[in-house]
Amino acid sequence: MLIDARNSVLLVVDVQGKLVPAIAGWQTLLDQVIWLIRVARRLEIPVLACEQYPQGLGPTHPAVAAELPTGCVAGKLHFSAVAGGCHGIDQAGGSAQYVVCGMETHVCVLQTVMELLAGGKQVFVVEEAVGSRRDSDKTLALARMRDAGASIVSREMVAFEWLRRSDSEVFREVSRAFLR
Repeated sequence: MLIDARNSVLLVVDVQGKLVPAIAGWQTLLDQVIWLIRVARRLEIPVLACEQYPQGLGPTHPAVAAELPTGCVAGKLHFSAVAGGCHGIDQAGGSAQYVVCGMETHVCVLQTVMELLAGGKQVFVVEEAVGSRRDSDKTLALARMRDAGASIVSREMVAFEWLRRSDSEVFREVSRAFLR
């Protein structure tokens, strides 16, 4: 299956200021998440974000928060955004596909992805836009999510599947701005 721009949403999981510096390759992770948000917004793909226990881990990292649409961040206490009821994604209906990025890969991302899959959603995890404190935890979590039915993808796979065609002004604009 391909990612369908009309039936997908970008879900940004717990990219929070106090935890970001502990993540392996955190600057690259931030850059990739921001890139995905910018492409999604340009293509009018809905963007949702969540924060795990923001009283303790702080709000979304300022560089990411600056790119997010107003009102798209929801707090949660469950590790899973689905169990936490963020944005109503635990309910039937809604988007059929979720493109997921964020942290930590082996905790909140993993639990969210597993529950999205259990709810019949198609899930695409952006490999270079997820992170954990230890690379081994990220590797194990990606393998587990793949085994459960999630597609592990790159950011460019997401962008090109959202675009689908090269014969439009939108493609040319996105290509110039994001796919250099």
